[in-house]
Amino acid sequence: MMHFTDQLQRNIVLEKAPERIISLVPSQTELLYSLGLEEQVVGITKFCVHPNAWFRSKTRVGGTKQVNMETVRSLKPDLIIANKEENTKADIELLMEEYPVWVSDIHTLEDAYGMMAGIGAITHTSHRAAAMIAEISQDFAALQPLPRPLSAAYFIWRQPWMVAGGDTFIQQMLQACGIRNVFGELTRYPEITVAQLKASQCDLVLLSSEPYPFKEKHIAELQEMVPEATILLVDGEYFSWYGSRLKGAPAYFSGLIASLEQK
Repeated sequence: MMHFTDQLQRNIVLEKAPERIISLVPSQTELLYSLGLEEQVVGITKFCVHPNAWFRSKTRVGGTKQVNMETVRSLKPDLIIANKEENTKADIELLMEEYPVWVSDIHTLEDAYGMMAGIGAITHTSHRAAAMIAEISQDFAALQPLPRPLSAAYFIWRQPWMVAGGDTFIQQMLQACGIRNVFGELTRYPEITVAQLKASQCDLVLLSSEPYPFKEKHIAELQEMVPEATILLVDGEYFSWYGSRLKGAPAYFSGLIASLEQK
């Protein structure tokens, strides 16, 4: 028997290396792909868009918030990978009654490294995971933040307007860029009013590509509210995906920082 500990400090016991894995978290699905687990992953969610080949070919077990239990059972998984925030407590507790479930809980870059190491251990791909962690941590260490910090509101949703708060992974990525979150005193993903946005006197408004697909047309809408702010569309995957997508994040952030320095 093999014992593993997830990020909720739960003990997961497996009789052998997992051969039928279901991932309920898009960023962790991409991580499993990067760890070379093509044959072992049998199920993903409808939001697991990377890699595209898996999105087109792997069985989908519903969404991150609405897991189809019958589809899960039909796949006979010997391991399910989940996340405390992205999946519902009810779904996870139900799955735990029938299957080993490894749950991540990620707020910081260190948490992300711990998740990679933990998934590497339980899937017997520790060497690949360790190499990935080393590469990402080296690139983040070399990232040069803005020499003059800027303040920003990072939007994730429209109608209602919702932003990233201070206890999110997005907050950590903003800080790595030298950007101060004007709503950092709030938690999770709060709704805000136009009055709150105006009162924040933010230098920047960052419109994420996900979960709400902000487009160019939304820039003008927000520019009327905060005419003095610089408004940019940003790739939300680099700010919020805490798996192997982080390999490209420092380079993306460097480009963003360079563009902001020119404004």
